[in-house]
Amino acid sequence: MTDDQGFRVRRRAAVAVATGAVLGAGILATAPAQAATATPAASAPRSAAAAPGVSAQGAYAMNAATGKQLFGKAVDGRLRTGSTTKIMTALVVLSQRNVDLDKKVRIKKAYTDYVIDPTTHIQRYSSANLILGDSMKVRDLLYGLLLPSGCDAAYALADTYGSGSTTAQRTKSFIGKMNSKARELGLRNTHFDSFDGVSNGKNYSSPRDLTKLAGAALKNKTFKKVVGTKVYDDMQSYRPGGGTHAMQPWKNSNKLLGSYRGAFGVKTGSGPEAKFCLVFAATRGSRTVVGTVLADTSADQRFKDAAKILDHGFAQRG
Repeated sequence: MTDDQGFRVRRRAAVAVATGAVLGAGILATAPAQAATATPAASAPRSAAAAPGVSAQGAYAMNAATGKQLFGKAVDGRLRTGSTTKIMTALVVLSQRNVDLDKKVRIKKAYTDYVIDPTTHIQRYSSANLILGDSMKVRDLLYGLLLPSGCDAAYALADTYGSGSTTAQRTKSFIGKMNSKARELGLRNTHFDSFDGVSNGKNYSSPRDLTKLAGAALKNKTFKKVVGTKVYDDMQSYRPGGGTHAMQPWKNSNKLLGSYRGAFGVKTGSGPEAKFCLVFAATRGSRTVVGTVLADTSADQRFKDAAKILDHGFAQRG
């Protein structure tokens, strides 16, 4: 089940999560009011082409090489992020000193139970369908995190790379590392309260911040390779007694790959209040444009808005 399929299941079932967590959310009450029209920031030079209108509540795009703003709408508005949070999850893992991507992580019951509602036994969060008791390489877990948006994979990575003697302590520590990395990157309108976007109400970012985060993450070769992969079928699930389990290929939920020329990432997100989100990137010629749309009106509309923003970005000079 993809991130969007999980959203539709949750919406139809109207399942109340016991912890009170929800996937993503809409704009925070404390966010400053933003203009409703999509116009470049006042300080940004005007382009010869008019900025396109988009349905998303917030959007931003920049030239990855120069950091120049190419498009903006409520660029610093604090909105919930849904599973785009997993960009930071991956970056924290890849930022570990001497990270071993071939390290094997045993799949615990806590990870597989996490994505299933304990009352209805219906899948409540997007899953990589990890197999209880098996082990998987960190490299494979990153694909499971970023392609099918596996919350179980996020849990496994947070538990592995956090500090502490218990799972709860380690995952809390990992979320602390996510917020430390946000401060390090100068993301002033960003705060994480979960390792996967399943929020307890204090998870937010802005279009500008998520775009800057994606730009930083894309400098890592492994991250760039993973998010640019349409289908991954090289994963191995290692059995405790030897041998491997066959797993279904993971498909990337980012429909821009293969449909928009030059697109190579980055991450989808959705939720009952977050609506539909997308962090995207594409290269044409010598220019790379990275951008974000948050709280869009539908799964398809976020891709249409992203394509319009990319076209506008590539049409500009400088």
